[in-house]
Amino acid sequence: MKQRYFIHLAYNGANYCGWQTQPQLPTVQETIEKALSTLLRQPIAIVGCGRTDTGVHASDFYAHCDVTDLDIDTTQLTFKLNSFLPADIAIFRIFPVAANAHARFDAIARTYQYHISDQRLPFRQGLYSRIYFQPDLDQMNKAARLLMEYEDFTSFAKLHTQVKTNICHLTHAQWAKEGDEWIFTIRSNRFLRNMVRSVTGTLLDVGRGKLSLDGLRHIIEQKDRCAAGVSMPPHGLFLCRVEYPEETFAATK
Repeated sequence: MKQRYFIHLAYNGANYCGWQTQPQLPTVQETIEKALSTLLRQPIAIVGCGRTDTGVHASDFYAHCDVTDLDIDTTQLTFKLNSFLPADIAIFRIFPVAANAHARFDAIARTYQYHISDQRLPFRQGLYSRIYFQPDLDQMNKAARLLMEYEDFTSFAKLHTQVKTNICHLTHAQWAKEGDEWIFTIRSNRFLRNMVRSVTGTLLDVGRGKLSLDGLRHIIEQKDRCAAGVSMPPHGLFLCRVEYPEETFAATK
């Protein structure tokens, strides 16, 4: 008999070619699977709540796995797993859930943040993207609010992916200044591949006076990725919150 477990974790994506396992490339998924399989002495496959790209970070991430015929002390397993893993991956908690609970499909909302600064920040290297101008925060927030009027984000989607729809329901989009950094926070029921990085790049065009609000509206309505701004580098991007309905976390033992 198998028991399904959720794993709550975080990782710095700098040393990985994204979350998802790829042949002969280091990924977060493969690293955790190898450690779990060694500890539990059985093949373990895990399913993540999303597929972050190369260099993207996650401060809040969930995965699930099925374990056969073991009475697991999850506190001890969490401790041992952290001792097996490199320091850029942290396991917060492992806990049993219902057999049909799914880390990816049960998620009802995800929140991302993109960090930028016009300053050289030696203790934040690899965790923000450097820009060389001071953006207009007010204009960027007007642009962020404009995004909320739309549902089709084809203009910000990576081309030639296999998604069935480019419809996303945004519930939050806002810029804030915190210390030496500007942080863009965006929440939606789902995101398209590369969407947050391309949205951020386009909003920064507004912030530097290169693009008007009417111009942004035109880009969105064109539904053409070539019309939007450049995609920002991956290292400034964090998946920072994944939300589930309460019943997803109902334990079965």
